[in-house]
Order: sequence, then structure tokens, then C-alpha cells
Amino acid sequence: MNRIEAQKVLIADDDPLNRQVLAELLKPEYTVLLAKNGEQALERATRHAPDLVLLDVMMPDMDGYEVLRRLRADPATAQMAVIFISGLDRPEDEANGLKLGAADYIVKPINATVVMARVALHLQLVRQRRMLERLANIDGLTELANRRRFDELYAQEWQRAERSGAPLSVALLDIDAFKQYNDHYGHPAGDRALRAVARATHASVRRPADLAARYGGEELVLLLPDTDAAQARQVVDGLCAAIAGLRLAHAASGVAPVLTVSVGGATLGTHGSETAAELFEAADSQLYRAKQAGRNRVTWR
Repeated sequence: MNRIEAQKVLIADDDPLNRQVLAELLKPEYTVLLAKNGEQALERATRHAPDLVLLDVMMPDMDGYEVLRRLRADPATAQMAVIFISGLDRPEDEANGLKLGAADYIVKPINATVVMARVALHLQLVRQRRMLERLANIDGLTELANRRRFDELYAQEWQRAERSGAPLSVALLDIDAFKQYNDHYGHPAGDRALRAVARATHASVRRPADLAARYGGEELVLLLPDTDAAQARQVVDGLCAAIAGLRLAHAASGVAPVLTVSVGGATLGTHGSETAAELFEAADSQLYRAKQAGRNRVTWR
């Protein structure tokens, strides 16, 4: 299945014949979801995250304009592309839809060629926007998430942990004697070593909510939601063993004959309040302790 076929289109129309016609038109190329009223449209948009919504304007109980207002008011659906499909053909009707944030406006009775062309165009724009967003969040050297992406997700996960009382663990990882590695082997070799450590770090986080990111220089960071201190230590200990197991020779290190890392971590528990900045500073302090204690070790609060 290619990327276009995998994209999802939600059709929201109270007329079953209109839903059927549009569904049969789009199904050969897209995954089609159906909603028969505004409430269903909102529920399925939230649950299935379609790439595009084809939204009838005139529906009972909740019209398409109100559906679009609610989509735009919810952060989870605010960026969703919406095309109005309506029997209202006055210029002011189209202008009203576009002012509310619709990407396009198609007047009924629909023309199959026009619908397919506009759907394809807007789905292409969705793919391009997501590609740009992804590139903006990726570190070019390591291909891990960058600091911007970490900061964004860290703020979200800290807020969620504060609300739910679930644990949240953060770990900062620093490659031991990395300046000496670059001086001894050269910066191209240093880049290869950093990429190898990044791959091992990425492999250590296996749940969708976990994140490995490059924080800066030779410093990486792990974000582990719903993970208590014991579970986080298990992840980090496994990561340290995996990095040592790469057997990257480091003749200039005073720590070990191979490349190693120091890690400091902290866990936000259920016992009390701590700001996101304080939790991160606690992990940073633990990293400092690990370095002061001789490196090639993990310390945790």
C-alpha cells in the first residue's frame, strides 16, 4: 500500500445516498470513514484522525459550520484539512466556509472529476506539511528528535503526569570523553560514533510515547512517560550495556578502552508537585554526579 492509499478521508453527510456516492468514488484510492451527523463527525475525527474531512454544510442538529468550529477549537483536530460540500452556492456561503478555516468548498451536485482532483490536491498538501513538520523536529546528524521536539513533548507529558498522578522519568546521557575522541580520531569518526550511540538510544525506547532526542552536542535525552524509577533504571542500564557492547575503541579515554556514557535521571512520582524545570534540573544534577563519580555510570533521583 502506498502513502496515498493509506490516507484517510472522513465523509460527513446526513444523506445516505451522498455518503454512498462519495465513498464509492474515493474507496479505490483512500481509506474512507463515514459519519451521518455532526456528532458522529466530531467523534470519528477525534478517534481516527483522518487526513481530510469532506463535510456537508446542511445537517440536522449541528451544521457543518459548527462542526468546523469545534474541530478548530480542539488541539487534536485543529489542523485537520476540511472541504465543505454543500448545496448552498451563493458566494457569501463559500466565503463564510473559507473564513471559518475550510480548505476548499465544493458545490453540489458534485462532479466526480472535480472532487477527485481537489481531494488529491489537499491530501498532497497534507503530506507535504507533515513532511516539513517532521524535518523541523529531527536532528540532521543523528536523525533523533531534536531539542525543539523534546521540549514540546516534555511539556505535554509533564502536564499529563501532573493531572493523572502517573510517574514520568527523564534521563540525560553524555558520551564520556567525547572531545578527546574527536581530537584523537577526528570529527568524521566522532560523527559516526555519535550516530551509533543515537541508534542504540533510539532502539532502547520501544513504546510509542517514549522519546529519544539529541539535546545538544554529545548529550542525548530520554523521555519515559508512565515509567517509574525502577523501570526507567532498567531501560537506561540496558542502554548503557548496549553502547558499551558497540565496542567503539576509545584509546584517548581515561574511563574505559571503549566508548561509554554517563547518565543522570529523575522521576516525577505521585507524592508531590514539581515543576517541569525542576524535574529536568534534577536529572541534570544527577548527570553531574555521575561525571564527578568517575563517569561510565548511572545515578538516579
